[in-house]
Amino acid sequence: MTSWPLTYGSVPLCLLLIVALCAGTSPPGDNLCSSAPITSCKECLRRGPQCSWCFKEDFLEEAGAGHRCDLRANLLRRGCGPEFTENSDVKVDVDTTVGSTQVSPRDIAVTLAPGSEASFVVAVKQLPRYPVDLYYLVDVSASMQENLDHLKTVGVALSLRMTEYSSDLWLGFGSFVDKPVSPYINVHPTKINNPCSDYEIRCRPAHGFHHVLSMTGNMSEFTRVIKRQRISGNMDTPEGGLDAMLQATACQRAVGWRPEAKRLLLLMTDQPSHLALDSRLAGIVIPHDGLCHLENNVYTGSTRMDHPSLGQLSDKLLENHIHSIFAVEKQQYQWYEELVRLLPGSYLGKIGFFQSPNLIDLVVDSYKSLLSDVTLSVSLDDKALSRYWTAVSPICPEGATPKELGCLGVQPNQTVYFNITIGLHSCPDHGADEDIQVMVRPVGYNESTTVRIHSKCQCSCGSTRRCHESGRSLCAGTIHGPGWEQNPHRGFVNESNWICRAEGAQVDCSGRGVCECGRCTCEHSRLGTIYGKYCESDDFSCSYRDGLLCAARGACVLGECVCEDNWTGDSCDCPVSTTTCQSPDGSLCSGRGSCVCGQCVCDNHRYSGDFCERCPACQSTCQSNWKCVDCHMSRGFKQHEAGYCNHTCDSDVVYNGDVKSGRKWIQCMYMSSDNCRYWFHTNFESGRSRLHISTRAECASRGRLVGTFLSVCALTVLCGLVVVAVSRLLLQKRGWSPGDASMDGEYNCTGKELSYIPTSNEKTVTYRRDRPPNHSMEMTVHVKMPLGEPWQ
Repeated sequence: MTSWPLTYGSVPLCLLLIVALCAGTSPPGDNLCSSAPITSCKECLRRGPQCSWCFKEDFLEEAGAGHRCDLRANLLRRGCGPEFTENSDVKVDVDTTVGSTQVSPRDIAVTLAPGSEASFVVAVKQLPRYPVDLYYLVDVSASMQENLDHLKTVGVALSLRMTEYSSDLWLGFGSFVDKPVSPYINVHPTKINNPCSDYEIRCRPAHGFHHVLSMTGNMSEFTRVIKRQRISGNMDTPEGGLDAMLQATACQRAVGWRPEAKRLLLLMTDQPSHLALDSRLAGIVIPHDGLCHLENNVYTGSTRMDHPSLGQLSDKLLENHIHSIFAVEKQQYQWYEELVRLLPGSYLGKIGFFQSPNLIDLVVDSYKSLLSDVTLSVSLDDKALSRYWTAVSPICPEGATPKELGCLGVQPNQTVYFNITIGLHSCPDHGADEDIQVMVRPVGYNESTTVRIHSKCQCSCGSTRRCHESGRSLCAGTIHGPGWEQNPHRGFVNESNWICRAEGAQVDCSGRGVCECGRCTCEHSRLGTIYGKYCESDDFSCSYRDGLLCAARGACVLGECVCEDNWTGDSCDCPVSTTTCQSPDGSLCSGRGSCVCGQCVCDNHRYSGDFCERCPACQSTCQSNWKCVDCHMSRGFKQHEAGYCNHTCDSDVVYNGDVKSGRKWIQCMYMSSDNCRYWFHTNFESGRSRLHISTRAECASRGRLVGTFLSVCALTVLCGLVVVAVSRLLLQKRGWSPGDASMDGEYNCTGKELSYIPTSNEKTVTYRRDRPPNHSMEMTVHVKMPLGEPWQ
């Protein structure tokens, strides 16, 4: 590391003088350091960068600790030597060992104290004929058909035109439409694969982003790929252009961006783009993660994540050093004009038609404009934004026009100098020192400057570490002083402080102690003892069981229970012995499970019980064993072939001539396809099902079955005749006969039948008279008499 003013020979002397360690000083007579009683070194340094603390042991003993804080000149005058003063030194160190071609320097280390500021210069040089990567990102919705045709003749002509400005031009290509979900596209099955089916045109399916061609210098290949492209279709007007831009930016390896090239991303569309939160219309609420999600060159996160925000897209363009160019039609110019203002390093081109000459002029003009516009971006960690401030002042070369954070009209081989000032408002709330990084990036350049800032918030008090604050002797080691060394990764570090911090830890003493003289003093806790080199261990941060630490069967060591003999588990609640899992027959969990923490865990969910001995599903029906019996029957009940049925049988199978009987055995029957009955018995004991099958079949012949059927039919007819005869006999016994009713007209009926018996007797009589002969006369008389009276 070398100090900036001594080594940066390429910068004019007048600019070297700009690099200064700027510390706010108080007006004469206004001593902020001693205007109020200050009793600690830390408080003194926080008063301002001009304040110093004297940690000499016998310094003004009679005056008290408050007089140890003063202007450094006052302390020296009162007898406190330079070796006994703690100062808020502000330093800027520049590493010139790393070569650079466009941005210098590449690494700067700054030490700041509260209220101080530091300035340094960053130089950006514009190089001529730089390699260029140009990625075409084209909207292939149906309205872009004619524009896509014009693009097919651009490749070779653009390559010839760009030879005036670049030594090496590579082209890539990708396409987009919109998220392939409703309501952005028609999700009818006939429309998904061919959105243009209504117009009898064959279109490709809609897609969020499809990477078609990686960067290549072969213009013939670029033209061939463009000619194969087909349009697609969607329903709403806005397209998914910003979603596709983020993928083309983040997928560095797939696209093939070259690290040494100027990177241009050209978006061609005739419609506006969806913005963040638009995806809620489709039920997509997950914010975009800003990462690459390509599988087989297709964007797979389109249906899962929202469109990216403009801030997110801007960060990705800056991070990957990409200039964006928007080629849009006149109708959409105003919409994209507002958008480009929020994307650094962007260019907006307005063309009436996407014809080849127009596209070539747009690319060339935007390339020249973007290169002549040198703008600086300063990125600070979010956690430190409230404590730091930055200011950028550009110094433009002759002929260039200054603007905010940059210059316009910069020509090749000209250099723009940026005077950058960074100040520290205050220290973190915890009061400890901190190290942060600030990235200084020229927009669109693939080189940058890293500024490593170390905030000095605490005192080291020299080699003795004794600050003599309020009569106490304190040891600390967190600021730049004796014992500090330069670390290429951390900047300035104090070796005694890092002794109190474990590898990879962010706080001293694991956050449970205080670093004193390079050694951790652990806190006292009412829960137990905290110990260890970094206070990383204790005797109470272990698992509890029933309110007892390690179940009272072990000791808590380094946050883990060390169990007594015969006990194991995270909280020492599991016995090592498997005695509690032994079944009555001596097997472990009846052979159907494993012993976990002193209890049986059954392998099959059908089994239960303390020893996996119960299986209600296994004992419930005979039907569950039919497949097993059928398999053994198909093997002819041959003992040497019984093993073939193991995959269908859950039971131990035994063949018997006669079925086994007993109180614990369940009798079952299986009817085979050839009308044979096989009897078997099953039982369940000691966690195992047993099956005894009788090999003696009971089969019925076909002739016997026919005879049985006819016999049943004849018996049914005979029973019917008997029922009819008995019914007639019962009726006669009650005194009713059809013959008797015809002779005397009387009915002997029960009370229930009276409503159906006639109550009168009717008769029709006809009289005929033949005289006089010419006037015959006939008379009909209808007579009705009570039933039972004789006719006269």
